[in-house]
Amino acid sequence: MINTLTKMKSAKNQPKSQQGATLLGMLIVGVFVVFIALIVMKVTPAYIEFMSVKKVLKAMNQESLSTMTSKEIKDSFNKRASTSYVEVVRGSDLVIEKGASGTVVTVNYEVVKPIIGNVSVLIDFSARSDGK
Repeated sequence: MINTLTKMKSAKNQPKSQQGATLLGMLIVGVFVVFIALIVMKVTPAYIEFMSVKKVLKAMNQESLSTMTSKEIKDSFNKRASTSYVEVVRGSDLVIEKGASGTVVTVNYEVVKPIIGNVSVLIDFSARSDGK
């Protein structure tokens, strides 16, 4: 019993080891989270605009593209793109392929978003009117 009391007293006098995150560790995690949030905030509008481009191409596929000329297809895209707030792609950027299975409209483009200073993100997008 005396042994147990002696151990308890000596345990009370010893400092407890710290557990948890240090201030430096929290700062590093905070900077990392802010950097990731910054990238997401910069890149999200490009993906939203890409979804609008895909939606415009899908809507164009509902028309009979095979009976339209290239100029009519490009004009139709420009009209739909202006109502969908698409500013990255124009009708002149479209690739129109007429084949036995029908007309397919394709667009490939890149978006460069600056992050911090001279650090940028390059995103490649590709969309087709047939959804492939």
